[in-house]
Amino acid sequence: MNTNDPAGFWIRFGAIILDALIIGVPMTIIALAITGRPGDEYVTDILSFLYTLLTPIFWNGYTIGKRICGIRIVKVSDGLSPGLGTMLLRNVVAGLLYAITFGIAAIVSATMVGAREDKRSLHDLIAGTEVVHERL
Repeated sequence: MNTNDPAGFWIRFGAIILDALIIGVPMTIIALAITGRPGDEYVTDILSFLYTLLTPIFWNGYTIGKRICGIRIVKVSDGLSPGLGTMLLRNVVAGLLYAITFGIAAIVSATMVGAREDKRSLHDLIAGTEVVHERL
């Protein structure tokens, strides 16, 4: 495989599930320990946002789930790992779009990953990124 081999829906979904289990569950426990109250998700939300924003920047386009699944985020223009601006576009701008459309854009985005030949979602198009299989 090479960096032009796009990652499809199921492998990306698997990476999200792994991130949720490996990172999300412990973060929820930590947030509960910090706040002392169940239901205060703001700490978990902040930690989760920082994880999804910063980990791909510092870890060559990977999150833990993506690394396990052998996929990574790269910039379409040069195949390099995303920087802060790229990840802000990918997470913040796309997140706002998903929120404004009450999740409809998220469904469209998931459908795009399954149906498009290049497997790029809305947040990939916004940020100029793609998720590809890692080089072997």
